[in-house]
Amino acid sequence: MEAGASRATTPSVAFGDISPSRGEIAGAFAITAETAADIGAREALLDRAMGPKRRKKSSEKLRRGRRPSEGLAFVARDASGTVAGTVRLWDVVLGEGGTAALLLGPLAVDPALKNAGIGSALMRHAVTEAERLGHAAILLVGDAPYYERFGFSAAKTGSLAMPGPYERHRLLARELVVGALDGAQGTLKAAGRKLKAQGLPLAA
Repeated sequence: MEAGASRATTPSVAFGDISPSRGEIAGAFAITAETAADIGAREALLDRAMGPKRRKKSSEKLRRGRRPSEGLAFVARDASGTVAGTVRLWDVVLGEGGTAALLLGPLAVDPALKNAGIGSALMRHAVTEAERLGHAAILLVGDAPYYERFGFSAAKTGSLAMPGPYERHRLLARELVVGALDGAQGTLKAAGRKLKAQGLPLAA
């Protein structure tokens, strides 16, 4: 989907190898850049994993009608190429004219494969790539006990808010650049590139 930008090109990586500099596929699943051909399978996976209410979440207000951040949309594939997991990151700003950051989500794995380590591999790959591409911070709405292992916490999100109903303690962040979220405040606002009408399914 974002392959036109050379700086965002991401080789395939097998589970256990999250370095973007290596491209071998040595395991049962591999993480690759999402492509337009993955959209149907991705939407079906999200419906199975998250249900129809996923489109009503506050995070969706920041994704609707936008493209994921360049080079930061990934899928996990099994040996046959079937999409088994997905994660995307989106460009946002923190408050009016505030700091640029990324919003991660949705992260989803096929329910039949939920204990295969796919979600963890997608998270580590997404964070690694975001840092490689020069982003300063990542935010998400999720359960702290799960996301703490990836360096996320609510330590610097107390003065930030989502544009809609959400549980404040679930707004988490990880700095990729030390101090990037110092003094951050305000409501998150979408900052990503807008979709063309025919590409609307990409925003889900």
